[in-house]
Amino acid sequence: MSTRGKKIFLALTIVVPFLIYCVIYYTPMIKNAPFKSSEFVSLQFKWGVGKNLVNTYDSSTGEYQYLDGRDSLIKTNVKLRTNDIMYLHSKANELGLWNFPPVIANTGSDLNSDQVLRYEFQFNYKRKSKKVIFMTDYSEIPKLRDVAVQMQKLIAQSINDAEERYSNK
Repeated sequence: MSTRGKKIFLALTIVVPFLIYCVIYYTPMIKNAPFKSSEFVSLQFKWGVGKNLVNTYDSSTGEYQYLDGRDSLIKTNVKLRTNDIMYLHSKANELGLWNFPPVIANTGSDLNSDQVLRYEFQFNYKRKSKKVIFMTDYSEIPKLRDVAVQMQKLIAQSINDAEERYSNK
């Protein structure tokens, strides 16, 4: 058999079956992905201490309220751009938000504690939603804590950037 014949034989016996396997294996996963960017509806972000989380943002309405440095409640309307939302969705996908546990808190900790800052973020889609409660004193799995902090900072930064855009008009 010639060298060219060996290459064709190798391609037909190894490469082609591998490509067919990949298509058959991954197509259903991609089609049935529960959190598709095309199905994104809204993002809700809340933070604070205790039972009442005064600081809130809802991307569907654009309602944004927060306590400033002088404990004055600021209410404003801030809309995220489509590319901001797509960015947050892709970062959530990259960081593995869909695999986060619903509550990231130390075992036995009080979720309504007046001593610990709590963040709640919820991504709403047409068929599903993903809500995560993150307590800032979490210390059991450092990598999970770091990823949750990173997601929280990305969301907060996107909202602050959007607010800055609206206030500079």
